[in-house]
Amino acid sequence: MGEFDFHGHFGRLQESCPAEFAFRGTAADDVRAWQQPFRARLREVLGMVNLERDLAGHVPDAEMLDSTDMGSYTRESWRIRTEPTVPLPCYLLRPKDAPPDPPLVLTPHGHGHPHVYVGLFDSPEEEAQISEGERDIAVQAVQQGYLVIAPTTRAFGDTRAPADKEKGAVSSCRLQLMHDLLLGRTPIGDRVWDMSRLIDWAIEHQGVDPARIAITGNSGGGTVSLFAAACDTRISVAVPGCYFNTFAGSIGSIIHCDCNYVPGILRLGEMHDIAGLTAPRPFLAVAGRDDPIFPVAHTRAAFEQLVRIYRAAGVRGRCELYVGNGGHRYYKERVWPFIAKAFGPTRTPPRKPRTSR
Repeated sequence: MGEFDFHGHFGRLQESCPAEFAFRGTAADDVRAWQQPFRARLREVLGMVNLERDLAGHVPDAEMLDSTDMGSYTRESWRIRTEPTVPLPCYLLRPKDAPPDPPLVLTPHGHGHPHVYVGLFDSPEEEAQISEGERDIAVQAVQQGYLVIAPTTRAFGDTRAPADKEKGAVSSCRLQLMHDLLLGRTPIGDRVWDMSRLIDWAIEHQGVDPARIAITGNSGGGTVSLFAAACDTRISVAVPGCYFNTFAGSIGSIIHCDCNYVPGILRLGEMHDIAGLTAPRPFLAVAGRDDPIFPVAHTRAAFEQLVRIYRAAGVRGRCELYVGNGGHRYYKERVWPFIAKAFGPTRTPPRKPRTSR
């Protein structure tokens, strides 16, 4: 009979798990008919239906804490209340030459400190990580002329539990998962909810162009980017970095943070199916050739399946994969040209009339 093979047991279960919403269509009508019920079920398993029910009528309010002149842009610190009890810390980067209705880029961060994405650091080691890994993603975005919201990812920074703050833990992801499960919620659902409320606030109070909203982040920020774009169709372009893969090949076989796990997700579909909910909107998956926790072979396999969905939708050219020559980090080379193309021609503010002397 032999000994129990733990990994073999779960590997076989993952391979044989029936996926209710695995895409099997071939045409654009198939994609549309598949997306509507799938998106509804995904939002349900993420706990977002419970969030919507519990927080019906909530309107985000905000408080600006400070503003710093950074030369070509200003860096503002805000707290935006995405739930009545969640004053979410955010940086807002505002280009000084922004048009009246600027495009918006959301840059959720991964398993690190929120300030890194705006180019701030606490040590020479962190400064080197920003430079070597191109991790100042929000700064990159504002330098492209976009209005940028760099939010604290829920369970990080000021949203950690007191005990984790005291001992210097980077996150409270496990505690967040445990409490969320009791309430029929998930960390990914909470974070997607936050992105949608930030979009609400930016459209209402910052005058952003609602037709030009992008989201991009690396690792855990890539997770938020992929799921947020799948759930919120106002996001017009999605660029997850070092996350897009297969659940079986990464999340289900390699040790990851507790926040990655969604009960029953494989019974809905694989990661490429979830990414397919973004179609026909532009989607760029960014990966590292030597990423040990999101193996590139599984990324390529998932991308082949995602291409099937985009091809069926009639928009094969809006789906790309970029593989950088390195490990688990951000690769900006292809990101900003891709987003610029998706946004279309840049709108410049009208010139002020000259006055005679």
